[in-house]
Amino acid sequence: MREPRVRIYQNFCPMLQTFLDYVRFGTTSDEASASSPSSTGQLRLAYRIAEELHTLGCTEVEVSNDGVLYAHILASPGLEHVPPLGFIAHLDTSPDVPGDNVCPRVIRNYDGSPILLGDVALDPAQAPELAGCIGKTIITSDGTTLLGADDKAGLTILVHLARTLLSADAPPHPAVSIAFTPDEEIGRGVDHFQEKRFRARYAYTVDGSAPHIFECANFNAAAATFTFQGVNTHPGSAKGILRNAVKMAQAVLNALPPEECPEQTEDREGFYHPVGVTGTVAAAKLELIIRDHSCERFEARKTFLRELAQSLCARYGAGTVTLELRDQYRNMEDALKTCPFLVDVALDAIRETGLTPAVCAIRGGTDGAHLSARGIPCPNLGTGGYRFHSLTEFACLEEMEQMLRIVLGIVVRWPNVVPASAPLPA
Repeated sequence: MREPRVRIYQNFCPMLQTFLDYVRFGTTSDEASASSPSSTGQLRLAYRIAEELHTLGCTEVEVSNDGVLYAHILASPGLEHVPPLGFIAHLDTSPDVPGDNVCPRVIRNYDGSPILLGDVALDPAQAPELAGCIGKTIITSDGTTLLGADDKAGLTILVHLARTLLSADAPPHPAVSIAFTPDEEIGRGVDHFQEKRFRARYAYTVDGSAPHIFECANFNAAAATFTFQGVNTHPGSAKGILRNAVKMAQAVLNALPPEECPEQTEDREGFYHPVGVTGTVAAAKLELIIRDHSCERFEARKTFLRELAQSLCARYGAGTVTLELRDQYRNMEDALKTCPFLVDVALDAIRETGLTPAVCAIRGGTDGAHLSARGIPCPNLGTGGYRFHSLTEFACLEEMEQMLRIVLGIVVRWPNVVPASAPLPA
């Protein structure tokens, strides 16, 4: 393995310079914080980008009190009647891995060999995505933090989309709405999103990986919390009295289908996933998440847990087990069935760059999943970033540039594909 070839390039291309600037902002979201944004770095980055967008010529650029950045690009003359098109990326980075004090490294003409990043290795044997980056420019961290390509690559692409559409030689285009959200990584990305400020009734998130991958389906998701009320007493005289809350939690875990877990499922296969258990004999709590692409199977999973809670109450006593179920997001696929043009135009733009598009289902969720359920159909585009939420996260500059061409291709095609009957902003 080798250390990456790192040099100071005096003539970075503008997109690379923007990306390197953004990843140096520490924007890790914090689930323990009740504020929005959950970390101050997100707000600092939002104001920084707002200043850039205003300078470029975007209109009505504003950062809300909750940390959502909104900006608008006016339509070219003659296209003012076309419903606006929206794009969304998120400001925060995952709390799974340290995200402060990022030291990006730039590797030109990557040769395909393993790269040593401090104590970790970015190895093609574990990261097959690297094979497509040979001869290209890749950006990594120094191995002590994540890079932040998720989703600062998306931010970079959309800022440069604005730069392109507001340049003197911009192609004819409809109005474009941009929003950058906080706290997507902890599931709060659109908690404070205001549709009236955004204006667009169709949008794309730019929060995926390879440029050819287009994601227009995702999990239905729910969180389940079991609470167990036991009775503790001295074990020497416990017969007929003691009720062990820890064993109640164990009974739930034992009842879950062993093969329906994240480590044994893929593609559109759903699962139950225990994410935390705490407690004593007297009281315990078990937290799970439920995921399934099928609405029917998703509802069946929730019914299974409800019936399990009832059976445990019958076994241990009324009121000993309670279950709280909370829906988190829904599959965007149903919303997209009403607007196939939103999918078709993206696939055409991907093909135009010489790629063969792959329509995929996300084994997770995005801001777009939430917005689709709220009436803004919102599939997900790539960014050119890979290995998200890890110390070996990396981005490919040429693929970020390719994504900019894809997004621009969607914009210029939009007036020809969106139906005249499509809803205008409220």
